[in-house]
Amino acid sequence: MNTQKVVRLFWRTLLLGGIAGLLTSFFVNPGIYAENMNPFNGMELIGLVLFYLGFGLLASVVSQTGFFAYLFIHRFGLGLFRSFWPTVQVLLIAFILFDLVYFPYNASEGEVSIIWFIVMTAGLFIISWIVAKIKAKETNKTAFIPALFFMVVITTVEWVPALRAEGSDYAWLMIVPLLICNAYQLITLHRLQKA
Repeated sequence: MNTQKVVRLFWRTLLLGGIAGLLTSFFVNPGIYAENMNPFNGMELIGLVLFYLGFGLLASVVSQTGFFAYLFIHRFGLGLFRSFWPTVQVLLIAFILFDLVYFPYNASEGEVSIIWFIVMTAGLFIISWIVAKIKAKETNKTAFIPALFFMVVITTVEWVPALRAEGSDYAWLMIVPLLICNAYQLITLHRLQKA
């Protein structure tokens, strides 16, 4: 893989993240858009579009940083744990999935039902499983666990700042671009290497 392909991957992922962030904002905050449609306030609408586009771009940059950090972590893990690295990854996945339910539920002090945290975590796991299956199908079976690790663990680490924000709006605005960008990078990497 040459520099031109890496730069192309960067720009495409950046664009994908920006669009995903903007489209997500239409579903997460439709009221803000509606307020500026009646009466029509063009400058405010442009500001909203730029803000949410920028937030999606930010999520994309976070995703790309996490992806390149993961490439280093994976090689480091292979060197350190050798044949036990897949087992370590599975244990870390289980730990992160447990943490995604336990800690936010405790932080909410029972105000939010634990079912919502279980559903959120299950959704992340299902999407990650699907992406990992696609990666393993297009490359080889041994790519499944590293791909699942990346989609669950690294995505969760990237998502932490939005999870700590007040309310769920920023969590939704961040997770959708993160999942899309991470899945895109993971599935595109081996295609770039083949080309």
